Amino acid sequence: MGTFALTQIVADRVEIPVIAAGGIIDARGISAALTLGAQGVQIGTAFLACEESGTTPEHRAILFSERAHHTVLTRAFTGRLARGVPNRWVEEISSRLNELPPFPIRSWFMAKLKSAAAASARTDVVALWASQTAPNLRHKTAHELMAALAIH
Repeated sequence: MGTFALTQIVADRVEIPVIAAGGIIDARGISAALTLGAQGVQIGTAFLACEESGTTPEHRAILFSERAHHTVLTRAFTGRLARGVPNRWVEEISSRLNELPPFPIRSWFMAKLKSAAAASARTDVVALWASQTAPNLRHKTAHELMAALAIH
C-alpha cells in the first residue's frame, strides 16, 4: 500500500501522531502527507542523494541516473522489506532468500560485505536504497535540499 493511501487510513483511526514515510522527497510530498492527516514526515531518499550522506558517490550517481527509474522491494540485504535499485545481488539472491540467515544476522553479514564493496567502488553487491520517486530528485547537497523544503 502506498504512503498516501496508508496515511489517510491510519490518520482516521488512531489518536497518536502519524508520521508519513515512503516516497516523500520534496515539499509537494510533505504538503500532501500533511493534508492527508500526517503530523510529520520522514524523508529518506532525498537525503541519501546528498553529498553529506553516508552513501557512496557511486550510489548517489545511480540515484540521479536512469537506473533509479526502476526500483524493487527486496529482503535480500537485511531480511526486512525495503525498496531499492536492483543489482546483481538482488537478482541472484532473490530466489534463495530462505537459505540466508534472518534479520539481524543477515544485516551483520551484509555490513561486512558493504565495507569491502565500498572500498572497491562496487555497486553490484550492496543495497542501493531508493524510493519510487527517485527520478524526481533534484538536490545534491543537504543545504540545497533543506532550502527547497523550507521555501514551501
